[in-house]
Amino acid sequence: MTTLTEIFRTYSPEYVARYGDDMPAGHHKALQAIIACRTSVYGMTVYKCRTCGQVHSIFRSCGNRHCPQCQNHKTGQWLEAQLERLIPVPHFLITFTVPEGLRPFIRSHQQAGYEALFSASSDALKLLARDPKFLGADLPGFTGILHTWGRQLKYHPHIHYIVPGGGFNKGRSSWLSSRTDFYAPVKALSPIFKAKFKEQLNQTGLLDSVEAKVWEADWVVNSQAVGNGAASLKYLAPYVFKVAISNSRIVKVENHTVTFKYRKHGSRRYRSLSLHVLEFIRRFLQHVLPSGFMKVRHFGFMSSSSNICPEDIRQRLGKEDENPPPVPPESQNPPHGPFCPDCGGVLIFLKSILPFRKEYCSSG
Repeated sequence: MTTLTEIFRTYSPEYVARYGDDMPAGHHKALQAIIACRTSVYGMTVYKCRTCGQVHSIFRSCGNRHCPQCQNHKTGQWLEAQLERLIPVPHFLITFTVPEGLRPFIRSHQQAGYEALFSASSDALKLLARDPKFLGADLPGFTGILHTWGRQLKYHPHIHYIVPGGGFNKGRSSWLSSRTDFYAPVKALSPIFKAKFKEQLNQTGLLDSVEAKVWEADWVVNSQAVGNGAASLKYLAPYVFKVAISNSRIVKVENHTVTFKYRKHGSRRYRSLSLHVLEFIRRFLQHVLPSGFMKVRHFGFMSSSSNICPEDIRQRLGKEDENPPPVPPESQNPPHGPFCPDCGGVLIFLKSILPFRKEYCSSG
């Protein structure tokens, strides 16, 4: 199977030679990390099999959040943590999307563009949540996840919010519940979202960099009721750690052309798309996030700074024992690995051999 790492190792020198002077530092860093992942560049970890006693040495991973080899195992851990935070109220999946004409600007100003996207969308949600005509909650809560790619790796920045249907009054003494099928009107959210995004760009001095027709277009906000929220979390969890394309989707590479498979929205049938390898690399790299940028953010009572925990809300609702977070039995919750390639037993860490310095860090 052809992997993203193999493509980068073979063709990134050509890509860098052609576009290197214009590449952001983060793109260079991501390429170098993915190419060197699980090689001697990052050192080696030594394990011993708990079952058969065989010793195994495994090259260390790069840990870059855009590397397909380093992120998959984190999805389950994140999902488990979020499911434990669920409260027994209706949930909504609310998605904010910018017009196509704004995408080139955001791609060229990712730090400012993504910050404006988070700020404008979260402020719009807070504003309507406080409106007594809808919820009237002074402290709503929600979690936002930035997503930048489409199924063909095209640039499509948008934010998904998982929104519990309720919030606290101004004194934090009462919980106010939303309807089970309605949180806030999207027809009102859209113009507020647009206005706040424009205001944000004006404050950063970037407003003149955006074409005027962007502000004349309709901005799309979608809202749907999703029950208790667990299904939405399971749907969005892969996007938290998933990279723009996985190795399993790459079909072949030949004649400077990468062919990969994808599915159209609402279809189960796979289709294939072929791109020149340099265009393939370009599409992948445009989804590399600015260094240190947080793509998952919690707001309101979902934020750690609110000092409100899910148990407090469950008690206020009188549902502290209703639908408790699932705790799978040990037999259904196997170790994450790594596993012995000889017998399948669990590998126990012995020591790490750090790169270059050849220093040892023993487990004792």
